[in-house]
Amino acid sequence: MDAIIYQPAHALAAVIRDGEVSAAEVVEAHLAHIDRHNPRLNAIITLDEEGARRRARAADDAIARGESLGPLHGVPVTLKDGHETKDMRTVVGLEACADYVPAEDSAVAARLKAAGAIIIGKTNVPPRLRGLQADNPVFGHTSNPFDRDRTPGGSSGGAAAALAAGLIPLDIGSDLGGSIRLPAHFCGIYGFKPTERTVALTGQLADPPGMTRNFRIMFCIGPMARDVDDLELALRVIAGPDGRDHEVPPVALPGAEALPARALRIAFAPSFPGTPVAAEISAAIERFATALSRSVARVEPALPPIDFAAGRQLFSDLTDTLSGAIYPVPEGREPATLSAFLQALDERDRFITAWERFFDEWDVLLCPPVMCTAFTHRPSSEPIVVDGRPEKYWSLLDYCCPFNLTGHPAGVLPIGFDSQGLPIGVQVVGKRWTDLRLLAVMRLLAARSDGFRPPPGFEPTEQGGR
Repeated sequence: MDAIIYQPAHALAAVIRDGEVSAAEVVEAHLAHIDRHNPRLNAIITLDEEGARRRARAADDAIARGESLGPLHGVPVTLKDGHETKDMRTVVGLEACADYVPAEDSAVAARLKAAGAIIIGKTNVPPRLRGLQADNPVFGHTSNPFDRDRTPGGSSGGAAAALAAGLIPLDIGSDLGGSIRLPAHFCGIYGFKPTERTVALTGQLADPPGMTRNFRIMFCIGPMARDVDDLELALRVIAGPDGRDHEVPPVALPGAEALPARALRIAFAPSFPGTPVAAEISAAIERFATALSRSVARVEPALPPIDFAAGRQLFSDLTDTLSGAIYPVPEGREPATLSAFLQALDERDRFITAWERFFDEWDVLLCPPVMCTAFTHRPSSEPIVVDGRPEKYWSLLDYCCPFNLTGHPAGVLPIGFDSQGLPIGVQVVGKRWTDLRLLAVMRLLAARSDGFRPPPGFEPTEQGGR
């Protein structure tokens, strides 16, 4: 086969299953690539080399006996450092958790292991998964492989950097306000936030272990990879109830009917009302959407008639309320009342309904994931400059958080680069509970884009090929 490094997870699983390459060879190739490149990035912050080698030998022994452990048999993967993983530390960027080693697996870790995946380590995050950069006092910051002076984003920044640099073929992130989609855009990879409650949150830490789980809405777990096929494969593995998170419906993922491109109705928005975006990003999305008009039924600029500023404020109010339920309320701010919280949930329902009606008319919406490309490392007190204009740091969430507010599935795929050579992605959003259908549309769109391109300087080592 071609070089092992940069092969997608589904391709690696196939060649391991067919005996063209061993799981041990695949693991060793990735460990060598990690050893060569991770020190420059600090993307993988916990690495279990001996455990990975041991599990690879077990995977090869199973193949020799004619057994298959599942669709990811022998494939090395990492997890964002918020998923509890038995006998592997889970730090969540917190000094208080620096030595925390869970006694059992999260739902996601257990599903991956049952599918035959080899979890080799954890990727870097901000403290409590709350941040737009992968930077914390325990491990320091992660750098973007396209420009090490810049961030890969957050909170799944370590995952995005590791994938872009070829350190690993698959990672599972989480997303409360863009934590999968923002890093995917910054690093030129693919990411997918499923419909809310598609994946069990059992064992997903955002706070120290033992604390009351506060984010029961808006928070999602989803895959990150270098192609759409891996997103779908991973989602099928991790989706569904686990018997412990009882808010996940006990039903299979709804299937996706055949989707001929010529039947697609595509809405696009180069920007949202009152929300800035870099001209290069909006132009790239408009070019991409316009080029699709030759092969789909409809492509038009369109958005639902909603108040985007009010939706952004509602998202902030809900996150503050949920956080304030277990953490002290900042001085000068009144704690939210139960009545106010219930009113906010009613308002959330109205936004969900408006977007659902919009997706009755349109199959997908194409829009920016973020208002800029990857920015330089900085404290959150510093503004972000977009086309020469300073913008508030946390306003970078403005294109992603509407779909956490409403729970709609949303993915990001790469469509090009800006004038500085930094990746540009497009956000693709669909109707709730149509995750596999949305991934099918993303696959059609990806075939009409340039797709993932490795960053310069991260070529495979000799051990990474055959």
